[in-house]
Amino acid sequence: GYRVSLQGNFFGHNDTYMTFPEYNPRKHIKLDPPMNIQSNATASKCQIWWSLLNVPWYLTEILQYELQYKEYSMSWEVALNKTLPSSLPQVEIEATELRSGIAYTARVRCKVSENENSYHSQWSDWSQTTVFQRADVPKVSEEILNTKTMQYLFIPLSFGTLLYLFWSCKLSSRRQKASPALTFPHQLLSFSHSIVCTMGILR
Repeated sequence: GYRVSLQGNFFGHNDTYMTFPEYNPRKHIKLDPPMNIQSNATASKCQIWWSLLNVPWYLTEILQYELQYKEYSMSWEVALNKTLPSSLPQVEIEATELRSGIAYTARVRCKVSENENSYHSQWSDWSQTTVFQRADVPKVSEEILNTKTMQYLFIPLSFGTLLYLFWSCKLSSRRQKASPALTFPHQLLSFSHSIVCTMGILR
């Protein structure tokens, strides 16, 4: 610790003023702002990372960061702030928090965590900014979507048709004395016609 005093000549008198009777530098830290902030945005999230300059190694693990981001055309007064839970120099923003087609800008600052008792600091100045924009979600064409839908429906429809033909043939054999050569081939021909129609739709 240190004792800090101010000495000076005031109105012809030499006076000493005690500014800090006990001054501990580790309780009055202001770090340099984070450097080299960068970003990478996809359709699902935006990753932002940065580096530190002139920060002792024993402080890097007890730092906390605050991220501030906004739409590029808006003022910082309406920006969103996030105090990050980790001491790692990186953060991810979910795409649901960003509007599609809108450019955003972000910056970050740091200080010693408030949960730390051995050191204390104020927030650093804000870093330089990085600009990013959420990537658009690729749209599946309507033709591909319809084809896949028909493919998914083909199996249950075929199974239902077979089940219907089975019960139809069974009931017909009980109620009518028609020749099997006339009944089942006719049912089979109808089923084959429905299969051919379904395959034509899938093509």
